[in-house]
Amino acid sequence: MPSLLLRLLACFAIGSIPFAVISMAGSGIDIRKVGSGNPGFNNVLRVSKGRAVIALIGDLGKGYLAVWLALKLWPVAHPWPSAIGWGWICGFAAVLGHCYSPLLRFNGGKGVATSAGVMLVLYPFWAVIALVYFVISRIAFGKLKWPEAGASASLSTWVMFTMLMIVYVGRVDAAYAAIMTAFLFARHHANLRKLWAA
Repeated sequence: MPSLLLRLLACFAIGSIPFAVISMAGSGIDIRKVGSGNPGFNNVLRVSKGRAVIALIGDLGKGYLAVWLALKLWPVAHPWPSAIGWGWICGFAAVLGHCYSPLLRFNGGKGVATSAGVMLVLYPFWAVIALVYFVISRIAFGKLKWPEAGASASLSTWVMFTMLMIVYVGRVDAAYAAIMTAFLFARHHANLRKLWAA
C-alpha cells in the first residue's frame, strides 16, 4: 500500500505541472488574470494560438506520461486493481494534480487535456475517434458562435467516449469513463450555468 500511494503521489505531482502558466513565460501575461482566469489550454488559446499548442502538448503529455509510467514501470502485482483499473486510478491522480496544483495554491485547469492524455494511453483507437470528434466539434461550435464552445466540445467528447466504452468495450471501462465525465462536468459547472442561461 505505501508503494501504491507513492506512485499515485508521483502521478499527482506530474499532473500538477502548470503548463498553461509555463507556456506564457516571457509574454508578461499571467494567464490566471486574463480571459476566464483558468490556467488551461482553452484560456491560453484566447491569448495566443502558438502558446496554446505548448499548453496543450504539456497538459495532454502529463496525463499520458502518468498512465504510461503506471502501466509500464509501476505495474500492480495484485488481483485488484486490474491493469486497466490501475491505469485509470493513476490517470485520475494526474487529472486531480492538474485541477488542484500545489504549484498554483491548489488551483488549476478544468482537466480536459490531461484526461485526453489518459484516454490516449488506455484506449488509443477509441481515443483517436473521440479526439477527431473534439476537433471537428470545437471548430464547428466556434464558427457557429455557440455559447461556451470549448466546454461544449470537451464535455460532449467525453460523453461520446463513455458511450463508445459502453457499446464496444465493457461496463467496467464505461464506469471509469463515466466517473471521469462526471468529474469534468463538475469542473465546468460555471460554463454550464452560462450555457443554460444563453
